[in-house]
Amino acid sequence: MAQTGLYGFFRETMQQIMNRMTGQIEEYGRAYEAAHGEKLYEHLICRIKSEESAREKLCRLGQTADTWHALRSITDTIGIRIVCLFIDDVYENVRQIKSIPGCSVVREKDYIHNAKPNGYRSYHMILEVEADEPDVDGNTPGHYYVEIQLRTIAMDTWAALEHEIKYKKSIENQELIIQELRRCANELAACDVSMQTLKRIIREGE
Repeated sequence: MAQTGLYGFFRETMQQIMNRMTGQIEEYGRAYEAAHGEKLYEHLICRIKSEESAREKLCRLGQTADTWHALRSITDTIGIRIVCLFIDDVYENVRQIKSIPGCSVVREKDYIHNAKPNGYRSYHMILEVEADEPDVDGNTPGHYYVEIQLRTIAMDTWAALEHEIKYKKSIENQELIIQELRRCANELAACDVSMQTLKRIIREGE
């Protein structure tokens, strides 16, 4: 059978890994809610990066658009986003994810405590996940990359709006818009901190 598409035979394994990871996150989420009476996250979404986007990224990286580079040079071909109510929930999710068997952290960046210059806040994790099936290097068990982004609802809303504005073809007063986006990001971050403080005060009073 001929290999088809940029991901070739590995797409099915990527789908299985994504489903398994989201299942494990949902599992610890249910356990946490049962133990504490509250949700650990509001919702999660997942996707396999489109082959068109992967080809574009490889081009930007100056890499050959083939299966090996797609699965080794790109670390977000499998992506999961976890959106939480509170900042502390983000870090509890990070702790829970690190305890999932068969996963190891390759890289993590805390853009919540160290926001990007434009105001972007989120927590990023690159995981190497073990699979029973072979990988692109011929190893069994195989190893695949998964990127997880964790945000509060406020951070996720800002990122969606910033993305929408960023990809407009022509923007007038761009510098003003950049300043306003940064200001909005800081205000939303302050709101996140206030909501977290209120939650702690309520808990202490129970």
